[in-house]
Amino acid sequence: QVQLVESGGGLVQAGGSLRLSCTASGRTDSTNAMGWFRQPVGREREYVAAIGRLGIRTYADSVKGRFTISRDNAKNTLYLQMNSLKPEESSVYYCAARRSNSWPSSRADEYDYWGQGTQVTASS
Repeated sequence: QVQLVESGGGLVQAGGSLRLSCTASGRTDSTNAMGWFRQPVGREREYVAAIGRLGIRTYADSVKGRFTISRDNAKNTLYLQMNSLKPEESSVYYCAARRSNSWPSSRADEYDYWGQGTQVTASS
């Protein structure tokens, strides 16, 4: 089993920045591609960004140029640097990991492990 714990969420003014972290523990040798998703209140979970085990990155169109996903395999940690945050991006942000596939995916149902989420609020 793998446990994922997010941190770094909080309150920021619109246009501000936050850096999220996600630390994996347990059978981390079984984690491959990882990703970030978010779920605004009353809406479905949506894809933000993903990164393969060797560093291939993909992003949702809405965050390209503002968000950067990265990972430190030695520390078993995933990051999401978020710049120029918008109020509509206020949400619970979740990290996720795929067990047996090293390719990044935008589909939530292709991830096997999930964290509990961290709240991000961008105030207008």
